[in-house]
Amino acid sequence: MLTHRLFLLSTILLIAAGCAASQESGESAQPPPITFAQVKATPDSYRGQAVTWGGEVLSARRLKEGTRIEILQLPLNSSLQPTMELNNSQGRFVALQREFLDPATIPAGTFVTVTGEVAGSVTLPLDETEYTYPIVELNTMNVWSRMDDQPIRIRPHMGPGPYWRPWPYW
Repeated sequence: MLTHRLFLLSTILLIAAGCAASQESGESAQPPPITFAQVKATPDSYRGQAVTWGGEVLSARRLKEGTRIEILQLPLNSSLQPTMELNNSQGRFVALQREFLDPATIPAGTFVTVTGEVAGSVTLPLDETEYTYPIVELNTMNVWSRMDDQPIRIRPHMGPGPYWRPWPYW
């Protein structure tokens, strides 16, 4: 009976040690995410790398090769939702959707999170200058509604009034 308990205890300890070792190696095996600033500095060196960025749609336009979406980059929160802190933007980028996407479905001012691969850069006119945009070929795009970024409002119950009814009501 004692040997059975020792065997069981040693098995449990070995499994726990293996799980701890696999968790440690799993954390160090994942490279840190590629930042917008890194790609903006040298877009061609990150070609083919996966990124997740977010921001505010500035424009969308149908082209022969797909739909080109110009996005003002914004930091993402823990839910991968773009923040509304426009002064924290590090620039603009272009998301390219190869399949048909109607530009009317993502009007200017829409907040999005995109996941895709870096596909180099493109230089386009911006006001009276030329601007170099990193390009992301879209895999997925999450469109955020304006309601997603607003806190939930709870009205305090104030007692009898024009809409007050005693409980229960149905």
